[in-house]
Amino acid sequence: MEERVETRIAVFKGKEVRKTIHNNEWWFSITDIIEALTGTERSRKYWNDLKKKLIKEGYSEVSEKIGQLKLQAPDGKLRLTDCANTETVFRIIQTVPSPKAEPFKRWLARVGYERVQEIENPELATQRTKALYRAKGYSDAWIEKRMRGIAVREELTDEWKKRGVKSEPEYAILTAEISKATFGLTPTEYKNLKGLKRENLRDHMNDLELIFSMLGEAATTEIARNDDTQGFTENKNAAREGGQVAGVARKRLESRTGKKVVSGENYLLEPQNKKLLKGRQKNLKKCGR
Repeated sequence: MEERVETRIAVFKGKEVRKTIHNNEWWFSITDIIEALTGTERSRKYWNDLKKKLIKEGYSEVSEKIGQLKLQAPDGKLRLTDCANTETVFRIIQTVPSPKAEPFKRWLARVGYERVQEIENPELATQRTKALYRAKGYSDAWIEKRMRGIAVREELTDEWKKRGVKSEPEYAILTAEISKATFGLTPTEYKNLKGLKRENLRDHMNDLELIFSMLGEAATTEIARNDDTQGFTENKNAAREGGQVAGVARKRLESRTGKKVVSGENYLLEPQNKKLLKGRQKNLKKCGR
């Protein structure tokens, strides 16, 4: 069974560094590290040149320890990316002239150690996630819903895995089925509506959007168990039905309150930027929302 891809974002001095779990440890995007250390906008070229230099200078073992892992690209798609574990990244950093090298090493050691702690005590991962959201300015009430949504999502993907849904593209298709039936939008369409690119869609949902996302996924899990669905096709039907349960509830609420649940707002939008928000709200009408 294919390993489920888990991509997270770490932040070093305002620069995002993508990381993923591989062989039960953190592996980091090398181009993101290069950009964080040097500030270059051509991190991929810098890394390609550096690889050649490493091989030429006899550090071929470093190049051999680089792995291509799937990370979420700025367009939201998963793409193979040169990654390395903490030990190999330390070796690479030594070859990059930058005043940020030593602070980055300390940061990297701390992030790597956090993984060890999380394995020993999984609750720490939840606590760190909550602390990160608080630091970004989210309310405690929103954070609780977001954390519950993460748990509901994990329960669903675990259920899919048991029922023969094996690949990341299949997860994406099933998720799109739930979203389309719940909100009338696929995740890609939803991100476009909110003006998002690399950002996580659910981190930019309001309370009601999170609640209906949870309802769609929880309903899908329950239907899959009740019907004992097996394989991609049967689970696709269950995903559509689960999303329809949430979609019906959403429409009833909208009919009762006269307000739309789907919003073009995001947590990047400055309050004074009203024109951009109005443009996104117009897109709702074009999508039949």
